[in-house]
Amino acid sequence: MPHPVRTFEHLTIPMPDGVRLAARLWLPDGAEAQPVPAVLEYIPYRKRDGTRSRDEAMHGWFAARGYAAIRVDLRGSGDSEGLLEDEYLLLEQEDACAAIAWIAAQPWCDGKVGMIGKSWGGFNALQVAAHRPPALKAVISVCSTDDRYADDVHFMGGALLSDNLWWGSAMMAWQALPPTPSLHGEGWREAWRQRLDRLPFFPAIWASHPCRDAYWAQGSVCEDWSRIAVPVFAVGGWADAYSNAVPRLLEHLPGPRLGLIGPWAHHYPHEGEPGPAIGFLQEALRWWDHWLKGRDTGIMAEPMLRAYMQERGTGGCERAGRWVGESSWPSRLVTRRPMFLSPGQLWWRPAPSADLAIRSPLWCGSAAGEWMSSHLPGEAPADQRLDDGLSLVFDSKELADRTEILGAPELVLELASDAPTAQICVRLNDVAPDGSSERVSYAILDLTHRAGHAAPEPLTPGRFETVRIRLNDCAHAFAAGNRIRLAISTSAWPTTWPAQDQATLTIRTGEAAMILPVRRPRREDAALRFEPVETAPVDAATAGDTDTRRHFGLDLVAGTAHLVAEGDAFGAAPLRFEAIDTAFSHRFRREFSIRDGEPDSAFQAVTHRCVLACDGFEFRVEAEARMTSTREAFELTAAMRAFQDGAVVSERHFRETISRQPA
Repeated sequence: MPHPVRTFEHLTIPMPDGVRLAARLWLPDGAEAQPVPAVLEYIPYRKRDGTRSRDEAMHGWFAARGYAAIRVDLRGSGDSEGLLEDEYLLLEQEDACAAIAWIAAQPWCDGKVGMIGKSWGGFNALQVAAHRPPALKAVISVCSTDDRYADDVHFMGGALLSDNLWWGSAMMAWQALPPTPSLHGEGWREAWRQRLDRLPFFPAIWASHPCRDAYWAQGSVCEDWSRIAVPVFAVGGWADAYSNAVPRLLEHLPGPRLGLIGPWAHHYPHEGEPGPAIGFLQEALRWWDHWLKGRDTGIMAEPMLRAYMQERGTGGCERAGRWVGESSWPSRLVTRRPMFLSPGQLWWRPAPSADLAIRSPLWCGSAAGEWMSSHLPGEAPADQRLDDGLSLVFDSKELADRTEILGAPELVLELASDAPTAQICVRLNDVAPDGSSERVSYAILDLTHRAGHAAPEPLTPGRFETVRIRLNDCAHAFAAGNRIRLAISTSAWPTTWPAQDQATLTIRTGEAAMILPVRRPRREDAALRFEPVETAPVDAATAGDTDTRRHFGLDLVAGTAHLVAEGDAFGAAPLRFEAIDTAFSHRFRREFSIRDGEPDSAFQAVTHRCVLACDGFEFRVEAEARMTSTREAFELTAAMRAFQDGAVVSERHFRETISRQPA
């Protein structure tokens, strides 16, 4: 640690309406005499206990290198006042602009502010940049999106993600916890009571917007790229669900920008799993020093995009591969090459035409793993043979040479459905000589959204239509001797909720093609390097035992599939923070079931149990949420119970019936 750092455990930032936001501040010694730039992280995950160790490791490191680092709880979350009524509201962004102005005016700040954030914090860093607060000079956005409808936890290709219920109920559990009594002061019980009484039914709010409407346009910076003028460093991981935004930001933002995509799941790269993790804080410091201190650190001489070219190999702590660099995006090194479909095969030239039918069991998709992975056991996609056998499969011949792809594969299909609603799941797999199948990329599309997400249109049974399906961006090297596989199924359970009909799709081959973004190797890639991981020391914390379980079962008599996942949320073990005499834990359980031939049999249940011990109290929140559906509607229910020292403080029940679109 090159410079001494003072930590201010709790301070508050006034908003224009009188609400005060809670913050934790790391300040380099002497900043009042010689003001420094500031780095802000702004999220709803409880700065006191929820992200405490992670914050200390990162923000303490920045402060030791000459930055005021400040971690702020959103309005209505953690120790901040007010109410949190939804995600990414205009008020949230206006609060951030007010906080940035306050930070810039402090005697320890030189007037320049940067924003950094992962997930929610990565979203709002981009959103706030679009508001152009004068003091905001640069942004680092990690594991985020520019399009809240297309690439977030609620919908994928117009199909409702099961994570919508899991994430929404998790938010309900966290926001039902109280502010820290000793920090909030005498009114903490009343503030807690207001949170409990006004707790939103988050999953129902989001599910009630099945199309891309004005609700999703709010906070989607892709609505107007030109609004972001400050430099943006966009970061993601191939094992995460939030990597598609990085290439889009590089292609469309008008100002200085860099991209970095590693092999990681939903983590900052210095905590990156699967590895290799990198010295990301050093990269961030190069970025901050360049844009906030005017130093030539060489960061802008790096390739516009640095990406990890993954090689085959599922599981384990380290992912095989190498770093590659692109001086611009889209890349001149990438050529879009079509592979044409014929019965059972992929060809590099047009193939004979044939009509092939597929109707997968409704439980096809059980090998997909989690939509958003934290790299816990069982979360990565399993051997795809579990689902390939239930799909329409097209294989290339064994590859004569290593073939690398970088970007988004695209499938152009001519298809027909025997029902007005249908779902299609497309997977691009790498098949080894032993037959094992590894997922490289995938896409799910509600086919009523085939012409766009604003106004779904039912299919006309029996009519062939051309459909274009863009798969997730990826970087993968297919080894010589392996085969490229395209697998098409009509369900993606439990990743997405099933369509209203269990349709049979007919795929017409011949002109149908999988278009691969084939990349030509670049000699300079061999020189790409990152520093080893560095972090700041963190306060002592005692971790409890943790475990993760994931079970899949199939009742061959009833034709019903079951999947159960349970453990500590995001793999975070129960923690006790000795310095503040506080303990926090969060356990969850997710259950899914579905019966083949009956889309209305789909069922999901989620339970959460959060325990917070602080200031001599024990607070406990138990939240349950369930979802079923009919052809006409989704049915969502939830129950939330809050306890103080074992006594019930609040109990609330929620129920929403949401019409499905199209009817």
